Amino acid sequence: MNFGVPADIIKQDFSLSAVSSMRTGGKAKYAFFPKTREQLIHILKATQDEKNRLVVGNSSNILFPDDASHLTVIFTTKMTNCEKTGDFGIYSSCGTMLTEISLHAAKRSLTGLEFAFGIPGTLGGGVFMNAGAYGGELSNVIKSVDVFDTLTGEEYAIPVQECRFSYRHSIFMENKNLVVLGALLELAPGNADEITAKNRANMNARREKQPLEFPSCGSAFKRPEGHFAGKLIEDCGLKGFSIGGAAISEKHAGFVINCGGATSADVRNLMDEVTKRVFEKFGVTLCPEIEITEEP
Repeated sequence: MNFGVPADIIKQDFSLSAVSSMRTGGKAKYAFFPKTREQLIHILKATQDEKNRLVVGNSSNILFPDDASHLTVIFTTKMTNCEKTGDFGIYSSCGTMLTEISLHAAKRSLTGLEFAFGIPGTLGGGVFMNAGAYGGELSNVIKSVDVFDTLTGEEYAIPVQECRFSYRHSIFMENKNLVVLGALLELAPGNADEITAKNRANMNARREKQPLEFPSCGSAFKRPEGHFAGKLIEDCGLKGFSIGGAAISEKHAGFVINCGGATSADVRNLMDEVTKRVFEKFGVTLCPEIEITEEP
């Protein structure tokens, strides 16, 4: 079955571990790679009867199941349009990497996206979870988000005030029928050299503090109110703690890494055990920042 799309944008029995930043996950029943908004919407309509359908970006914050044979996964990473709008605006398609948008802003001497430089996700994924770092988050620069509503079959824009953005949260987490197509960003004039210097500083900080040499999904847990997840985990003596091929990073306890041969079950079991031990010691419940896709 080709769902009425070109053969080069659909794959069957697609290995999700090949694209997951954790390098885990089984083979999906179908994988789609639309190149345009029109193709994405067509695929969404054509696969509306697929009960286990995911729309993802760079797979940098999602844990696919070890048995993914029930999944239909739509990847947006080929939708990379990024263009100027007005003096201080940028319109980007959902599949553009946040680092690319940050570079585009720097070339135009626009400030406000330095925090996003080095985040290994797409705009769509970033909007979905209100991605942020180093004191900034996407909700600070978004003006509106274009969506396709799979329930009504309509396209429309949602102004930032209606996106229900908060820490690592948005309306798109609450309503999975709203698929992000793109977003309009509004930045501010700045100094190109200063913007570039800040980008480099943020990237250097990532390399210094984060275990980028290992596969991971970034921060495994959200920041609990009044605490830092990594500090709580470290204070439980869990740096280096492992289950199977998954381990708590020795470099940053907030990261779960694949040391080699990890399964998604290893990652889930490790996160569950860490959550249990942190609660037992501190009475604080850790919540996953990683989007975990359940087994069938």
